Amino acid sequence: MEGPRVLQRVLFCRLLCSQRYSLASSGVRAEVVEAFDINDVANDVYEHNFGHRPCQGNIQTLTAGDLDKYKAHAWLLSPPCQPYTRQGLQKHSADARAFSFIKILNLMQNMSFPPQMLFVENVVGFEVSDTHDQLLAVLSTLSFNTQEFILSPLQFGVPYSRPRYFCLAKQESMCFPNPSVNDKLLRTPTCLTLNTTRTQNSYDQNEDDLEVVCNPIRNFLEAQSIGDKESSAIISDCKYSYYRYVKGTGSVLVTSKSLKPVPKENLEMSSLSELGLRFFTPREVANLHSFPPSFRFPDQISLRQQYAMLGNSLSIAVVAPLLCYLFAET
Repeated sequence: MEGPRVLQRVLFCRLLCSQRYSLASSGVRAEVVEAFDINDVANDVYEHNFGHRPCQGNIQTLTAGDLDKYKAHAWLLSPPCQPYTRQGLQKHSADARAFSFIKILNLMQNMSFPPQMLFVENVVGFEVSDTHDQLLAVLSTLSFNTQEFILSPLQFGVPYSRPRYFCLAKQESMCFPNPSVNDKLLRTPTCLTLNTTRTQNSYDQNEDDLEVVCNPIRNFLEAQSIGDKESSAIISDCKYSYYRYVKGTGSVLVTSKSLKPVPKENLEMSSLSELGLRFFTPREVANLHSFPPSFRFPDQISLRQQYAMLGNSLSIAVVAPLLCYLFAET
């Protein structure tokens, strides 16, 4: 698949570090014209790694003219996920945290230089929300073709279960490499790498039907932890509150090297202590997100803040091929 030959102007909104690293990993020739995030910590980390302070103003105060001045070919958007999470109230567009994204959609319709391509990421559940309906309605009005995905790092060789929703959109004058799956929601990355001769049914496989071969967990551990026992082939999603809480926030690592199997019905506190459980370190969580070794946190960022930021990050292993596909010229 051939990447773009011309320099693309790109605008980011939220989850900036993982978006920026994904863009770099994709091989797309791009100039980042601006990045927006209201979070101080996220902006500190972005500035530390990329030497630029993102715009921290309220997106809801922007006008169509403000966005026109960037003349960005592509927007990469990660709107707040809380309105759509299973644990939340699922208020969708009625949630105040959805207002900024809806404002951006409305502004697109009044711009003189709207983006030609759009990348939108969110949690699984966004695809059944009324905000999703508004997104597709606006894109249809502006003559965009869309292809939607629910993908996990597991499908890209990373032992990390973190399924996410993605929407790729291109103006009709710019074809996708595989236009046969326009207006479809796909659950495999097949069309990102294969040509259009594949049958439609090949895109409808479930993740469980794929022969997924993941790298071993030890490949993602820090050097001093290589001897830790690998308790599982797959790590569950490390969420925003990872490290502060144990239940429901993500996986922990078994470090015992002489562990004997214990039936679940006989599992007691004494046997749990023998497991030598520990949390994954921030560097290891970053590795599972496929952040490069050069990624660093500024000294003032606390451990809790590091885990929180990483818990909100995107998987570069997933997003990079999606961006390569989105920007590909046909």
